[in-house]
Amino acid sequence: MNDSPHQDQVLLTAGEDLKQAHAAMIMIHGRGAPAQDILGLASHFKIDGFAYLAPQAARHSWYPDRFIAPLEANEPWLSSALRRIGQILAYCAQEEIEAERTILLGFSQGACLSLEYAARNARRYGGLAALSGGLIGPPEVRRQDQGDLEGTPVFLGCSDVDPHIPLERVEYSADHLETLGGQVTKRIYSGLGHMVIPDEIEQVRTLMRSLLAG
Repeated sequence: MNDSPHQDQVLLTAGEDLKQAHAAMIMIHGRGAPAQDILGLASHFKIDGFAYLAPQAARHSWYPDRFIAPLEANEPWLSSALRRIGQILAYCAQEEIEAERTILLGFSQGACLSLEYAARNARRYGGLAALSGGLIGPPEVRRQDQGDLEGTPVFLGCSDVDPHIPLERVEYSADHLETLGGQVTKRIYSGLGHMVIPDEIEQVRTLMRSLLAG
């Protein structure tokens, strides 16, 4: 078994060249989707100064089981996916875009992965945006996260009847990230499905404008 299935996958980019950008956004796609899909959200943000980076998961999936399955059921893919995010953050830092100027954004499986990375590696980020996602792992397992998000602005948006993301997990994730020092905004949308909606786009734009103004 390959312990690092995601390490050699393509990294798509859009927006500013990283060497000239003022900030970066790492965009993590959902299960079954190509990186190009989530990179397409960049055209809706319409804010200058950002470099967008979208890694591709091996076989279009970051991990095989549900995000609330036992952690061992999603290994070694989960650890590989988390390492991939770390690699991209390091690549951005080499070009002088530190984590404090980088937003982690994901949809669905990618949202879960973005939240999980930030919780396990708590520090100041430019922002964290989880569109239909929650922290990874069984709800009954107590988390042992350390570190401090240092006021990182965090947005969680999800439907109250999302077929893939239990509402209770979104609420727990918001509370947990607050205990880690995040400044959390949570939006629960009534009766919607598993999708990205205009209000979520505007919430992300707010994160982006705030980062550039800082």
